[in-house]
Amino acid sequence: MTEGLLSDDIKNQVKEVFNQLKDPVQVLFFGRKEDCEYCADTLQLVQEVLALSYKLGLSEYDIEDDAALARQYKVDKTPGLVFAGKDGDQLVDYGVRMAGIPSGHEFTSLIHDLLLVSGRDSGLSENTRQVLSRLTKPVHMQVFVTPT
Repeated sequence: MTEGLLSDDIKNQVKEVFNQLKDPVQVLFFGRKEDCEYCADTLQLVQEVLALSYKLGLSEYDIEDDAALARQYKVDKTPGLVFAGKDGDQLVDYGVRMAGIPSGHEFTSLIHDLLLVSGRDSGLSENTRQVLSRLTKPVHMQVFVTPT
């Protein structure tokens, strides 16, 4: 058996934070069989995190074997994560994605994304929501994080 990536202390801290989870979240993991240096570690990390709450679920896909689904969710990098709200058997896509392994500072982003999607609220101010409601064209926004 592979050794866990999360210490008991981290697991306990995350469990405490997960008391704030409201509605179920399904994480869709997209990896690839070859040429994906961090796919196995990312999958293991996500499995360990999601196992800490019954409100969190995981679906695993291959970006090549499941290319239509990857296109549907606009996933073009591996490892890739999609955070979707789960309403019964239906998945609600809020557009929240991660590419790469969520370790280091990105681990906090992983936990925060799970909380946001579970709460079904972006946390944006009313003023920001009004500005965004006036957009007439789709906007593709990406945030890049580097550990340097």
